[in-house]
Amino acid sequence: MPDAYCGTLSVFEDRSARTGRRIDLNVVVLPAATDTPQPDPLVFLAGGPGQGAADMAELVGRVLDKVRRQRDLVLVDQRGTGKSNPLDCPSGSDSLQEVFSSEEASLRRVQACLVSLHDDDVRQYTTSIAMDDLDDIRTYLGYNRINLYGASYGTRAALVYLRRHGTHVRSMVLDGVAPTSMQLPLFAARDAERALNRLLADCDASRECRKAYPGLPARIRTLLSRLAASPARVRLVHPRTGVADTVEVTARSVAGMIFGALYAPTTAALLPMLIDNASHDDFQGLLALALAGDAPESISVGMQLSVLCSEDAPRISIADVDREAAGRIFGGYLAKDQLASCERWPRGAVDADYYEPVKSDVPALILSGDIDPVTPASWGDIVAQHLPRARHLIAPGTGHGVIGTPCGTRLIAEFVDRGSGDGLDASCLQSLKRPPFFLTLAGPDPVPAAR
Repeated sequence: MPDAYCGTLSVFEDRSARTGRRIDLNVVVLPAATDTPQPDPLVFLAGGPGQGAADMAELVGRVLDKVRRQRDLVLVDQRGTGKSNPLDCPSGSDSLQEVFSSEEASLRRVQACLVSLHDDDVRQYTTSIAMDDLDDIRTYLGYNRINLYGASYGTRAALVYLRRHGTHVRSMVLDGVAPTSMQLPLFAARDAERALNRLLADCDASRECRKAYPGLPARIRTLLSRLAASPARVRLVHPRTGVADTVEVTARSVAGMIFGALYAPTTAALLPMLIDNASHDDFQGLLALALAGDAPESISVGMQLSVLCSEDAPRISIADVDREAAGRIFGGYLAKDQLASCERWPRGAVDADYYEPVKSDVPALILSGDIDPVTPASWGDIVAQHLPRARHLIAPGTGHGVIGTPCGTRLIAEFVDRGSGDGLDASCLQSLKRPPFFLTLAGPDPVPAAR
């Protein structure tokens, strides 16, 4: 049995015109590990927006091994991502000056990206168009019905597919829900502050963390206010290249680094220590943590802008952002860059009913991380109201993506096998908790030095 089948399907870039330029969609099928597989595969929808799915095939195959025992796993690079005519932006230089670039420099890069994509009609890369692509792939592969797993933005894609092609959906898993009505990133400051406040409260509840890092809530606000008034000019070393440079560290850059660290409890465990360091103008740890994740090339920024600027930005004003950000730790730092970029990016068409709730009796498993900074459980509750056969489970001590926990992967496999959340034993969620906070670089509980 082969490890994977790989291929492409050609579609029109402009699906409505059904003429002109064609693009190839990259498809990977991980065949079921049985001679008698179930007829309905699990289709994995990646997040971002802008993340390609096919490059994650090895990881997904390993994490969803129990699903693959009975079903094919299908991964499709959504148009504009991965190897499906990616709308990639020039990466620029891998320098500290780029990491800490100004808003104006970031906008210049957006404009340069748009120029570099002159052969592409970036208006044709919205979620609805991509989900019609997916249904073509379903037909081409010979599946009558499919199961959907969506992570983060992939949950939006799954809901859109369900609305447009629901007769072909057997079940779906929504992990970290980002519905079409979310208006990304309007509520980013609110949702991120909720996660940060939970972290600060948990630190305060820990005697060791409270003693090591007293008064963190006030210190974070003081730090960001100070940097907003006067950026810190410091010398840092790029953790990837080893090149040192003097840069201006702004409140905008520090807010973004803290926000990114909140996604995963393992990185959030470092935040009290790194915020303490930053309050003394030592930003090296925050920088290293911010650059320790996926390389920027893993996200097709052009596709991301095509989705967000068509589907979200038209429904957000600067006044809306100011209202939602007022008095919050993160202020408007997490939203205003995107809105400014979208003023320059061409917008695709969006159906009139796109923002209406998706209503369906298809069985759904909704998973939310209790300390998720971007898609907290409140978004899952909103979607669940219109899915009568949905079961919404909240994972304690878990950030963005419940699939990253052993309990989460087991629940997904059992749900897909059953095709229903009825009778699903979710007791394993109660064993999940936030990892202990780092007290030093040695870890949360360093061994005392021998005397």
